Amino acid sequence: MDRKSVVILLVSFLLIIGWFELVKVLYPPPPPRALANGTNAVAGASNQAGAPVGSPNLSSPTLTAPAPGSTQWTAPKAEEQLLILDTADVRYTFTSHGGGLKLAELKHFPKIVGNRKVTDPSRVVTLNTKAPVAAMTLLGGEAIQGDGLFTLAKSEKGVRAEKLLPTGLRIVKQFTPGTNYLMQVSVWLENTGGQAISLPAQEWVFATATPINPLDKGPLMKVSWFENGSSSSVAESYFENATLGCFPGTPRKEHEVVGKFAWAAAQNQFFTIVAVPKQPPEKLVTHRIALPTHDPADVPEGDKAFPSPFGFQSAFVYPGQALQPGGTNAVHREFALYVGPKEYQTLARLGKQMNNELDLIMDYGGFFGFFAKALLLSMNGLHSFGLNYAWCIIAITVIIKLLFWPLTAISTRSMKRMSELQPQMKAIQEKYKEDPSKGQQKTMEFMREQKVNPMAGCLPMVVQFPVFIGFYTMLQSCMELRGESFLWAHDLSQEDTVTYLFGFPVNPLPIIMAVTMFWQARLTPPSPGMDPMQQKIMKYMPMMFVAILYRFSAALTLYWTVQNLLTILQTKLTKLNDEKKAAAGSNAIPIKVVADKPKKK
Repeated sequence: MDRKSVVILLVSFLLIIGWFELVKVLYPPPPPRALANGTNAVAGASNQAGAPVGSPNLSSPTLTAPAPGSTQWTAPKAEEQLLILDTADVRYTFTSHGGGLKLAELKHFPKIVGNRKVTDPSRVVTLNTKAPVAAMTLLGGEAIQGDGLFTLAKSEKGVRAEKLLPTGLRIVKQFTPGTNYLMQVSVWLENTGGQAISLPAQEWVFATATPINPLDKGPLMKVSWFENGSSSSVAESYFENATLGCFPGTPRKEHEVVGKFAWAAAQNQFFTIVAVPKQPPEKLVTHRIALPTHDPADVPEGDKAFPSPFGFQSAFVYPGQALQPGGTNAVHREFALYVGPKEYQTLARLGKQMNNELDLIMDYGGFFGFFAKALLLSMNGLHSFGLNYAWCIIAITVIIKLLFWPLTAISTRSMKRMSELQPQMKAIQEKYKEDPSKGQQKTMEFMREQKVNPMAGCLPMVVQFPVFIGFYTMLQSCMELRGESFLWAHDLSQEDTVTYLFGFPVNPLPIIMAVTMFWQARLTPPSPGMDPMQQKIMKYMPMMFVAILYRFSAALTLYWTVQNLLTILQTKLTKLNDEKKAAAGSNAIPIKVVADKPKKK
């Protein structure tokens, strides 16, 4: 390859790696805008009394006043009261501001920042973190919110939040925790006055999807919903509204969808809050909101927190109605809240109980989802025998390789045979260069005579492609790998960064993967008909894969690296076996020359 080609490849490689950072420099993002719910995310005062030890700042952000009848939120001026409810799995923190769930701390999941576990046992995963609006807050202007201040009290079943507005509207919320990260929520709206009350349309905020840690830029954060037998979702790409996914467009403020929803979920990569309404709402509305900046104490030394954290505040919309005096037509709505990890088997079991396919939160639907579920169940099955998850991935890779071993062997032999026939095929093409269609016909006749199939080399790749996509899909949200270590990788669900060089992460596994790909390319015969330049481009193709997969999870690059090593081993064994057969004289296949049939006179 000449110097010019090397320079072009090198520049292309660097552009692929730094493309998104370059776009940020050329098209800097606009300054943070006011929140869709009227907030201007600024952290408030310090934690109030009663906040759990080791939990993040529980104070409410400062908020601007809403317009009359709007669905914006203003924190009450009165001091915020917090009430903590402990269960075996979750510590729930309720707030008097809105009378909802302010924070959920998952006791069995230690906090992980980057690929390092936080050693303090009190630092655990939190959901609805720093959200300006508590879960199960009702928005709809002064007629439904009043001053926004509720009275909290513990009851036999859990926690009760209550408010009486000057109009006589009484709002009561009952939160009853259960097992399997479930909580039952009942809300009553009744008219205790002497005149009818006209309720406006209300947004019932069920949760806010927030980053999993200070380094999370939100690529896997989204709001999902299930309606009419299928699931859908909205993520940052919708709100960015970027042209071709790269160039900034006009940002969108909210997303609204109409339907009868069986459930909706605000989620990040590994955890979720799911609301299952007993009385289906008429709409689901999601706002992209700015969040307070991260506390520097939460960021490990050497790492940089994402400077502009954001979340997706999502709410069910119920229509307005008139409430008659005496509570004759009081509103009673019930919800089941799942506040916990995205564990497929747990969600699948709950989905069967509720008959609502709750496991589709994992995005394991469709053709590739079948492979994702099969791989996840296989990995968990192997883990039940005592293998750690890294060795489970290696074992599954070996099993997959053994299943496809015959196909790969056929492919290797076919490509080798095609390479041997290359001179004869070039001679045919040269002979019929004035008539390409006839040359192609003669080439195909020649290959049939030699009993070789040009598509045989591609067959293993085509067959294994769904498996790879299934692996990728499974690893995107496989929380079983979270915090699992292997060699130098402290967290298989994240990249295996060992150090930083001039601010750039050094990830050994993708580099090792590239080395194995170069090695594999050297052992693979070139495809027939490929010119020397194309062969050299294919030779350096691993550089592109490194650029694509460099920041992917260690589990995915571990799978690909082991797959490459097994393919190299198979190629060498196949070559050694063919050489033995050739030495014994059993592999000699004569090359037949296809001659033109004599023309009839």
